[in-house]
Order: sequence, then structure tokens, then C-alpha cells
Amino acid sequence: MLDGARYGTCTLRAASVRGDSARYRGEPRRDALLTARFGSGDRALVLVAVATGVRGTPGAHRAAAEACRWIGKAVGLSHARLAEDITAGRRGDLKSGLHRLTDRTLGRLRAGAAEQGLGPEAYAATLRCLLLPADPGCRTRVFFGVGGGGLFRLRDGAWQDIEPKAAETRGGAVLGFGSPPSETPEGDRLTMDLGIPTPPSPYEPAPEPPREPFRFRTSVARRGDTLLLCSPGLADPLRGEDELGARLATRWSRPGPPGLAAFLADTQVRVKGYADDRTAAAVWEA
Repeated sequence: MLDGARYGTCTLRAASVRGDSARYRGEPRRDALLTARFGSGDRALVLVAVATGVRGTPGAHRAAAEACRWIGKAVGLSHARLAEDITAGRRGDLKSGLHRLTDRTLGRLRAGAAEQGLGPEAYAATLRCLLLPADPGCRTRVFFGVGGGGLFRLRDGAWQDIEPKAAETRGGAVLGFGSPPSETPEGDRLTMDLGIPTPPSPYEPAPEPPREPFRFRTSVARRGDTLLLCSPGLADPLRGEDELGARLATRWSRPGPPGLAAFLADTQVRVKGYADDRTAAAVWEA
């Protein structure tokens, strides 16, 4: 899959490719990618969702695709409020609301596993998302999700690993880079007014929290930054092989973002010992 567009000050490039291992075995791609725009004009909100199914399970690709569809539907129903909270810097509301949407999405996967007579781990997926407001006056970028992968920032020609750690229960922003917390007396206002109908059984009571910690980060982009969200298939070699990071830093530090074909070629650079599917979404800041 390959997609790209420009909204506000952001230029997005996204690609999802089958890895050498899956290609050799004749297996489908376990990674899924969703890019969607909700709303129009400066009030639009762009969602990028990346999911990866569990290795060795026959329905891994379907679980990943369903996770992307469900989080897309949930964000679409509440996009106006989400965009408003991002613009207003209501970080506490965003975190609690997006946590609830993620829990519901993964709860649907667990319910789907039960319907198929499978254990919850046999029909599951990681889920990692970016929210990008189209308003050129808003430089806040929001990451949220559950499970492995990577969140990196290319600034001044050097990579910074800004993946929120599991121990960061409040999902604090990178020092000198993020938006300040903004709490309100009402608490989780976003959670109480998402505009999403009460889910029917078996999703009530609300599904149990995900087994892995919820990850959340807000950050404020600078001109010239490149923000990269990727699945483990690209995150692992980026962390493990300096040469790959240097190659991508050189290519992506050139004036202007790459075209779609060039971005696809960059995501497919082979690294010995790494053969998983790769999904990457990169945002260039003008």
C-alpha cells in the first residue's frame, strides 16, 4: 500500500510492504495501514493507523485490518471534538479519550476471537496511530497506541527515538518539545462526550484494558522536522543498524519530501537479519 498527501504544513508519505520472510513463505502481509481525512478545510483531522497481527496465527492480516477499520470509525465519529481538543491543548482529555477508543477497538478484536472459538492472543494486533490537524496554525501532533513499533523524529539531520516508554504513565512530551499538560475540573470530558453510541453486548461493560500499556505522546513540530511512525519491521533495524538510519537521514533531509516512488524505495532498503513486513508513515513539516 502506498499513499501521500499534503494538509496544512504537513506532507504525509505512507507505505506498507510485505517482508522478505512472508514473501518467501507465500504468506499475506501481517501489517495493515489506514490513512484517512475527516472533515474539510482547516478543521480537518488526518488519521494514520498502523496495525500488526500476531506472528504465526492464520488470521493475523484480518485482525490487523479490522483494528485499523475500527479505530478509523471511532476517530471519524469524534473527529470534530478531537480536533478541537488538539487545537486547544487539552492534553489530559485527549489521552483519556483516545485510551478509551483504543480499549474499545482491541476489545472488539477479543470479542471476534471468542466468536471464532479462538483464544484472545490468537486474534489480536498491535495498534499505533498519529493524529494530524490540518489547521496550519496548529503544530501539535498526537501519537497513541498499544504494542511494539517505533516513533522517531529527524531533526537537524539526526534521528531521535521519542517512543513513549511503558513506565511513562502520563505520556509526557519530550523535554523542550511537547505541549504542556492541560487538565480541567470536569476530568475526562472527551471520554464523556465522544458522540459514539453505547456499544451493545458483548462490549458492555467496557472491555478490559489492553494487556500492554497504552502509549501516548503529544509534541509540537518545528519547521524542517520529519516525524516517523513505523511498525516493528522498520523500527527494529532502525534501532539496530546505524547505517540504515544514516541512509534515511541523508535522503530525508533533502529540501522537500520525497515523491511516493522514492519513499517506497526508501522503506524497502534491505538489512541483513531483518525480513519482517514494514509499514512506515512519515510527516514532513514545512
